[in-house]
Parts: sequence; C-alpha cells; structure tokens
Amino acid sequence: MKKINNLFYILLSVTFMFFIGCSDLELEPEGSIFTEKQKEELTKIAPERLQAEVNGLYSGLIKYASISDWYGSTRHYDFGYAAAGLMFDASGQDMPSENSGYNWFRNSMRYTDRTAPSEITYFLWNLFYSHMKTANDILFTIPSDTSEPLLKAYRGQALASRAFDYLHLVQIYQFTYKGHESAPAVPIVTEETTPEQAANNPRATVQQVYDLIMKDLDEAINLLEGFNRTGKEMINQNVAYGLRARANLNMEKWTEAAADAEKAMTGFTPYTIQQVSKPSFNNINATSWIWGSDVSETNDIVTSGILNFPSMICSLTGNGYSPGYAGRYINQDLWEKIPTTDVRKGWWIDEEMQSPNVDMTWTITYNNEEYGIIDWFGWNEPYLNVKFGPYQDQYNNPTNACDLPLMRVEEMILIRAEALAMGGNPSSGKQVLENFVKTYRNPSYVCPVNDAKGIQDEVWMQRRIELWGEGFSLFDVKRLKKPILRKGINYPAPFSYDLPAEAPILLWLLPEDEINTNEAIDETTNNPIISVPSV
Repeated sequence: MKKINNLFYILLSVTFMFFIGCSDLELEPEGSIFTEKQKEELTKIAPERLQAEVNGLYSGLIKYASISDWYGSTRHYDFGYAAAGLMFDASGQDMPSENSGYNWFRNSMRYTDRTAPSEITYFLWNLFYSHMKTANDILFTIPSDTSEPLLKAYRGQALASRAFDYLHLVQIYQFTYKGHESAPAVPIVTEETTPEQAANNPRATVQQVYDLIMKDLDEAINLLEGFNRTGKEMINQNVAYGLRARANLNMEKWTEAAADAEKAMTGFTPYTIQQVSKPSFNNINATSWIWGSDVSETNDIVTSGILNFPSMICSLTGNGYSPGYAGRYINQDLWEKIPTTDVRKGWWIDEEMQSPNVDMTWTITYNNEEYGIIDWFGWNEPYLNVKFGPYQDQYNNPTNACDLPLMRVEEMILIRAEALAMGGNPSSGKQVLENFVKTYRNPSYVCPVNDAKGIQDEVWMQRRIELWGEGFSLFDVKRLKKPILRKGINYPAPFSYDLPAEAPILLWLLPEDEINTNEAIDETTNNPIISVPSV
C-alpha cells in the first residue's frame, strides 16, 4: 500500500516545462511505468487527491504570466482566457480602440499578429494546449470505465475542458466547419498520444477535430449526470450541453443545437432589464451565468494591478488602461441601430458622453479639486463601453477582482432561436427571439423579419449587442461568412479598412516553436502568410 501511495504522488507531481504546442507535451508518466491496473489502484485509493489537478482546469483559465519565461518578460495581455477573448473581439468589427502603445490588443486589431513568430499566436497556442495538458493528465489517470462517482465527475470535467480547448483552436487556426471540413486545423493530442507521436503530429482536419470535440462532449454529458458542483467556476452537465450547442451550431446541426441549448439553460434566467440598467457582468453569482471564472482578490491577475480584464475594458475602474489610455468602444454603426427603448443602448456612452445606465452625478475630490465622472475616468470619445461594472460595483475601485463570464443563458437563448429558425421552424425561432428581447432588453421590440435567413441575421445582430466584449465577434463573423466592415465609422486610420468574407488574414499562423519541434509541420503546411491590409 505504501508503494502504491508513493506512485500516486509521483503521478501527480510529474510536471514538465511546456514550451509550446502539442509536441512539447509530456503525455504519459516518465518511462511509461504505469499499467492500467496500477492506474485503477491509484484512483481507488483516494480519488479526492485528484482535486488539485481538476482545480487546475479552472485556474488555468485565469493564469498570470504564462509566457514570461518564453518571452523574457511579462506581457500585459498575459492574464488567461479573457485576454484571448479580447484578441478575438479586437480582430472583428465591433470593438474599436485607440492606436496607442498602451493598447495591448492593437496587433490583433491590425492583424500584425498573424505571423508564425508572433507572440500572440504563441500565447493563444500555449493557453489552450497547456490547459489541454491538464485535462489529458486527468484523463490518463482515470479509467474510462470507472464507476466511482467522484472520478466520473472529474473525468467529465476534463473531457469537457478538452472540448472547450479544441473548439477554440479549430476556429483560431482555420475557417468555420461548414465548407472547410477537409481543411487542416491543428494537431490532435489526447491522453493516449505518445511523445514520439507528438513529435511528428500533422494538422488534423477540421472534421477530425470536431469528431473529437463531439466524442468528448458526448461522454462528458453522460459522466456529469447527477453531478452537483460546489461553484459555477466548475463544469457541470449544463456547461457541457452549452459547449455541445456551440459545436452543433458551428456544424449547422440545427435540431441538435436547439435541443442542447435548451438543456444548457435549465435552472438559469437572463439578467432583467433592471439588472442591466447599470454596469454589470462582473459577478459569477448572477442568475444569468451558467459558467464563469471566479476571481479572488488574491489571484495573481488581480494583485498584478493592471494585468487583467477589468483593467482593459472597464471604464469605471480605479486602476487600469481603460479608458484613459486604451478604451473599448462599440462600432458606431451598430450602436446607432440599437433603439432608444433598448436598455443596452446605455451600455455605451452617447455623443454627449452620457449614459442613462451610469450615475453621471458621481464626483471625486483629489488634491482639493473636484472631478466629475467624465474627466476623472478620461472619457475622451463617444461610444465608450460602460457595460462591464467595476469590482463590487464601486466606481473607482482599484481592485480588479471582477469575475469573468464564460457562458451565459442569453447566449443559449440566441443559439436556440437561430437553430430553430434555420432548422425549419422560423416562426418558433422568431418567437424565442422576440420573447427574450421584449422581456429582458427592449419592451418595444418586434422581430422585423419572418424568413429563416433573415432571423439568423437578426440573431447575429442581437449577439453583436448582447455578447459584446465576451469573445464571440470574430468567430461569429467566420461562422456566418460575413465581411469585416470598418470603413467610415469610429475606427482609427490604421485599422479603418474592410475585409471580404473569409479573408485569409483572419487566420492566425501556427507558432514558430511548433514548427521547430513538430516534424510534421513546416512553412508549407502552415496557414499562408498574408500582407497586413492597408487603409
């Protein structure tokens, strides 16, 4: 028994430096010393000891300074998944920002990060493959046929986490599923991949990646049946259904997407009009949140001061880049299409630098001089967002410990509306959409179209508004094969250009480090190098 306990601790303590990509992952214990029987014995002894590994699935999404060793210093976008979401939104058409050295996401907005040596593509690759390594370590340890309830829950969370990673990777490095099923995506790494295989691991096709995503989520949903999580930072069956709804939406499996979205929604209700009549989206306890990152005041991304999501996007924080140095704005054309009866119009300030959602009477005294809200926070241009509230809803709070949304019930409602319409029932899809917007955002709303494609476009419009700043912009543009339209609105000159649908520059290149360590990938099998667009 002592020997088995020692082996268990060895298994959990074996760690390897993760430089980049799948080819550097140590995929099984050193020397492959564990047999299936030994693994079963290990997990039978004390399955709760795996809790630290499972916790790593969630801490890995809010990890601070993950590429500092590689880069040589800490980049100010290096604060986990929320930074990736800002990169995706900056690459779309709905989040203008200043052309400033303080804007840590300007390279994504300009597409200068679409090169193999790019630090951004390294960050994205490392973020998701490192997270996946944690999932694979758990899956290697827990047998697929375990009957232990706790181990089933751990395995289910790991499978759903891996699906989450691949669902991002396949959309970062290739175009959407439909029409690109045979296109090269990313290498597949599982708990069964050997180091030798990882060192010569070609890009799997989009279809192959989605096959694994669906396989993982199918098993995760079964394993998570009856699992009661202790916090919404953890993946449960609702989250797994939500991830599968996203995947089915991408694959245009409309019936399945609608059904999964409905199951994901169970037990959750949208923010009310009153709740979003002020800066919000900062608390995991909101009834709208299905899944989120629970950020504590002691987390490294918080104690760093300004290396976190609120610093970059909250226009009311007392400690950040936004808005005085690099604010996050909405596409002017999109804002003008939001009716005045819609509470969400107040998520951004108007041409007079006002918002009904903000206490415009707020003042602060500094050095015996009183400042109003506009001057103190440095609101310089209209259409600045005030969607995201400061920590504890306190204006000028210097602590940026806001929780981070990963999945909200509103997204699932919009998936269901689109999927019903495109799946042959546009009247039902329209009804779902109207019920949501009228009840929770705009009492005067009437969906202006009746046909399936028109409803899909109307849902996209609602997604652009509702999910602004939550990382969906680029993936929606790619999924729907829409152009990027930035000309003639509030994009600064270096970023003010249009791109056709599926412009090659939208794809990141696989990182140089992966090319150097994976024999199956080189410049000829990477995505094409595209010149940066000119204004």
